[in-house]
Amino acid sequence: MTRLSAQGLTLAYEDRTVVDGLDLDIPDGEVTVIVGPNACGKSTTLRALGRLLKPRAGSVLLDGTALAKLPTKRIAQQIGLLPQSPVAPEAITVADLVARGRQPHQHWWQQWSDEDERAVTEAMERTDVAELAERSVDELSGGQRQRVWIAMALAQETSLLLLDEPTTFLDISHQVEVLDLVRQLNHDRGRTVVVVLHDLNQAARYADHLVAMRAGEVVASGPPAEVVTADLVREVFGLECVVVPDPVTGSPLVVPGAPWGP
Repeated sequence: MTRLSAQGLTLAYEDRTVVDGLDLDIPDGEVTVIVGPNACGKSTTLRALGRLLKPRAGSVLLDGTALAKLPTKRIAQQIGLLPQSPVAPEAITVADLVARGRQPHQHWWQQWSDEDERAVTEAMERTDVAELAERSVDELSGGQRQRVWIAMALAQETSLLLLDEPTTFLDISHQVEVLDLVRQLNHDRGRTVVVVLHDLNQAARYADHLVAMRAGEVVASGPPAEVVTADLVREVFGLECVVVPDPVTGSPLVVPGAPWGP
């Protein structure tokens, strides 16, 4: 079953076409990871899936209806999106920023509820930022700030969650924590998650469904064990490698070819 999909999607910035005629199905209830080299169109595609970018042609469909035809509030109640390098309002506290994730659920007759309070508290606890609640976002390190943004996306409590490189600025320990959290949200709550990642090994380890892009096109998609091959890595990334089973998970592990030497 697919709730979110793209049909004949063409995306451009002014006169520069980034994605041309792309078809993409996001499997419902799974973690989909999009990978590819820099400037291949993966983040641009994610922006279009979250209606941050209007297609030049084609459409993005949610439950069979084009996003362009749906009210903004309805989309915000169903699709949560964390873009690259979001900007927080000046001097806003962590708690206030995370609380903004609840705006799609507000009504004119009820501005805040116990449910909103629960969602915000739980999101901050899950991302380990509860102790920073009263701190200004401006004062935080890059890694702390990134976890606060993820908390805001979680507080939105949408059934579809789109994350554009959510591990940026994080050390390896927090990268694993964030990706473990993504898997937990999917497993425990059935959320459909789409993540753009740079690290192919992390993608293979955490994805149910892997999408490999190059030059604005989908080169391959499917389970990581079927998609991640030495030929695919060579074709998409231009890297000679050996693909072996991960000794912990059994997922494909990309080992680059011989390093440079004198």
